[in-house]
Parts: sequence; structure tokens; C-alpha cells
Amino acid sequence: MLYLKATGSSSKPALANCPELTALAEHVRSFAYMLTHLHGDRLLEWIEAASATTELPSLRHFAQHLLRDLDAVTAGLTLPWNSGVVEGHVNRIKMLKRQMFGRAGFELLCKRVLLSA
Repeated sequence: MLYLKATGSSSKPALANCPELTALAEHVRSFAYMLTHLHGDRLLEWIEAASATTELPSLRHFAQHLLRDLDAVTAGLTLPWNSGVVEGHVNRIKMLKRQMFGRAGFELLCKRVLLSA
């Protein structure tokens, strides 16, 4: 879909010719709405609807795997807090570590991490 939007074409002809793609697009849109509007209370309904699709086994498996840690997924879709800032710092430190692999010891890595902050 990103390619279709980038070229200015519409995805409607593709959706019209493939009912599975239409169903998948609808499920993805409803999940995206839950994610962006923090409606975690609708997650069980979405899982039930996605698990009922027999023509989309990958979506069905994804929905069933959400049940493994339902409390955490519901909290992630409901609460306004996230760990994005922490993950960003972890990513930055890992990048610095990869850049310096085999070149310096722990002390220089510590200094570089502190100076880059």
C-alpha cells in the first residue's frame, strides 16, 4: 500500500479484486484505530473477529498470540505511557558499541556514551 500511495495510484482496484485483502485491510485499520486512539478495551472483540477469519491464517495466528500476554497488550493499547524514550537510548548505546567493536575498551566506551548524551 505504501508503494501505491507513493505513486499516486489507488489501492481500491486491488482491494476490489481480492476479498482476502479487503478483509485484512479492514482488520488492520481497526487495529490501527485501537492503537492510535488508545481503545484497548476493544481488544478482545478484535481478537475474536480476527480469530474467526479462516481465509487469513497469519492474522488469526497473530490475534491468538496476543492472548498470551493479554494484560500487557491491553495496557499498551490503553495507557498513554510508553517506553519509546528508553528504547531510543538503548538503540543509541548499541549503535555506539557496534561502532567501537574491537577498537577500544570499556572505559572509552563509557566516556563516549556519556559525551554523546
